[in-house]
Amino acid sequence: MRIVKQGYPFIFAALLLAVIAFAVFGIRIAVIPLVLACYFAYFFRNPERIVEENKNLLYSPADGTVMGVTEVFDDEFLNANAKKVTIFLSVFNVHVNRSPAEGTIKYQRYTVGHFLPAFNKNAAFENERFAMGIENGRMKMLVIQIAGILARRIDNWVNLGNHLDQGEVYGMIKFGSCTELIVPADVEILCKKGDKVKGGITVLGRVKA
Repeated sequence: MRIVKQGYPFIFAALLLAVIAFAVFGIRIAVIPLVLACYFAYFFRNPERIVEENKNLLYSPADGTVMGVTEVFDDEFLNANAKKVTIFLSVFNVHVNRSPAEGTIKYQRYTVGHFLPAFNKNAAFENERFAMGIENGRMKMLVIQIAGILARRIDNWVNLGNHLDQGEVYGMIKFGSCTELIVPADVEILCKKGDKVKGGITVLGRVKA
């Protein structure tokens, strides 16, 4: 089990606090930051996953629960009728995001916003968000990271023009969040509201030939 480097400051700070608490107050108080350090190591985990590359399939960009599958018109990147899959990530889910398909990053936009609970229906419109458009020879898709009530930072580790392999990790959202996948209207969606999904493992859609 790997831990992304962004987690180390949180882990080390909690461990340092545990040492200080032990020296001043004893083990009963020190156990609190020690448990917190263990949680940070758990939260920032990046499990190694074997992704079976398939150009006809779209994998989930995140671990979590499908909140909804809706039809929309995307005027941000696709500029066409589309389907949107919304995934809620609890504080216990793996929080790294993965590319649903192979492609090149053609679009990026960060939007400053509020921090409503990620399951709130207005979160996608009002919260801090980072949108990333991916394009390959077959289609365009938009993946959006949306901050939640506990999240105060969206990390995205790629740039315009970078190429992503299917299932490749490209970023994360800290402490409870939501991820959206927007794809062309002719993509067959294979998930439904309430489904549990895993990034790079669960198939969310099938691209029609």
